[in-house]
Amino acid sequence: MALFALSDLHLSFSSNKPMDVFGKVWENHHLKILNNWNTKVKEDDLVLIPGDISWAMKFEEALLDLEFIHNLKGKKVLLKGNHDYWWSSISKLNSLYGDMFFLQNNFYPYEDYAICGTRGWINIDDDNNEKNQKVYNRELIRLKLSLESARGYDKKIVIMHYPPITKISIAQEFIDILKEYKVEKVIYGHVHYDARHICVNGNIDGIEYVCASADIINFDPIRIF
Repeated sequence: MALFALSDLHLSFSSNKPMDVFGKVWENHHLKILNNWNTKVKEDDLVLIPGDISWAMKFEEALLDLEFIHNLKGKKVLLKGNHDYWWSSISKLNSLYGDMFFLQNNFYPYEDYAICGTRGWINIDDDNNEKNQKVYNRELIRLKLSLESARGYDKKIVIMHYPPITKISIAQEFIDILKEYKVEKVIYGHVHYDARHICVNGNIDGIEYVCASADIINFDPIRIF
């Protein structure tokens, strides 16, 4: 079973949100995803989707986008991004499809690894906004809950929407938790093509970081294992 990742699909089959307003690279991007995904991913493979899945505002509006993902090959683990306002209760989401697992305060087993994670948030070191502080702290708790749920696993992979580290910023509290639980890899999204220069890819202090934002990797799932 191979492991892939592709973040920030930004699907909008039920909403008027054409992504080509963000550049020519986004023209018919769902067709690029469809072709690239089904060319390399096999039915037994697993694909991680670290957030910004659909532009829908309500759960019912997201169903066409989720159906598109369901019809792609392989199994999928999905994580909430900052634009996924449609995200409903985790039990409701995980009752939808047998090949799609929604990650929130839980984990997904992949061979001898546990797939854990949470959305994350902006780095608040220089931010005095009380609302951002609360969300940041809540995401720290959710990351620990996810990792704690996988206590029986020695090997852990974490997916986050927001990168815990870039070339210009470090969310140290997240990094500390990743180190505490001996996480091997962190796969993240959120950063888009125009800001690709800030992405961190590679091993830092024993943790490998991988950016899987769709437009940065040409809408082509990146192979993790």
